[in-house]
Amino acid sequence: MTLVVRFATPADRPALLEQSWQLNLYEDPISQDRRTDRPGAEDTLATQLGKVERSGGVALVAERDGAVVGHLFLSFESHPPYVRAEKRDYAYVVEFFVRAEARGSGIGRALLNEAERIAATRGLRQIMIGVLAGNGLAERAYLGYGFRPYATELVKTIGK
Repeated sequence: MTLVVRFATPADRPALLEQSWQLNLYEDPISQDRRTDRPGAEDTLATQLGKVERSGGVALVAERDGAVVGHLFLSFESHPPYVRAEKRDYAYVVEFFVRAEARGSGIGRALLNEAERIAATRGLRQIMIGVLAGNGLAERAYLGYGFRPYATELVKTIGK
């Protein structure tokens, strides 16, 4: 079983589209707001890759035995000026997904390791990732990888 983490190419688009769709399907029961149709997946992929492109980031795929089994989209961001200059610039994991059948096999760790390596080569000292409240599996995995809580966002439904 050969695992390769590499930059995504246009030929990876069908696999990335399928994985974005699977991510929306996975997250919808948690967030109760994801579009779970194919056009929703197309919009998700375009939006996330747009963030990567605008920031000069990278799109990575994990390929096992010739098949794409995961991806990580990394953007390069800056905090507002009230954050100390040495901590202002950071890498952000825009989207991260490993196919269900490949989870627990080190693929996610390989993608995160490569993202961290790329960020470090750019001189960045921090990498951030978001996790939906209620996605305990992902949160435990990220904490196990060395991430720590930074901020909490709260939401309140108003109106009808």
